Amino acid sequence: MKNYLNIASLGLLFSVASGVCVAEEVSREQIKGIDEQVQDIKKDVLAISTDLTQLEEKLLYPSNTQVSLFVSLAQGEKFRLDAMEIKIDGKDAAHHLYTFKELEALQKGGVQRIYTGNIRSGEHTLDVTLIGKTAGNSDFHHSAHYTFTKDVGPRLVEIKLAGPGASSKDIEFKDR
Repeated sequence: MKNYLNIASLGLLFSVASGVCVAEEVSREQIKGIDEQVQDIKKDVLAISTDLTQLEEKLLYPSNTQVSLFVSLAQGEKFRLDAMEIKIDGKDAAHHLYTFKELEALQKGGVQRIYTGNIRSGEHTLDVTLIGKTAGNSDFHHSAHYTFTKDVGPRLVEIKLAGPGASSKDIEFKDR
């Protein structure tokens, strides 16, 4: 009888142990499934975020009132641009203090979007003020004015900067 109880106890122990192993395997499979679901949800959230950003831009800056201003440097310019101030129709539109990396990117041919906003159709005045240092390390302060007409579609204006004493204008405006 004692042997019978030992065999029965041993059998019960094996069945419980195998049940624990099966439970662990199910848990690992469930965790994998949950992890995959979390990754799918993350992808969906990122896609929704992208869509919302695009929708927000369309709502905030509809194409019929949108104006965007871009800044670039004339080729080969080595002056140091410290700051820029832009006004549209006498109202502040943008102020920017330039870092070394930003100036370096502009000198390598980069273009910076400095302003995007809404304006009504019609004629507008753009006032740009630059503060910086020449290649000879002397301070300069320069302003320029530009008049443009905003039509129904989006309007893009490039502000091309040349250092003081350049053969062309210090600030040149191009409609894109």
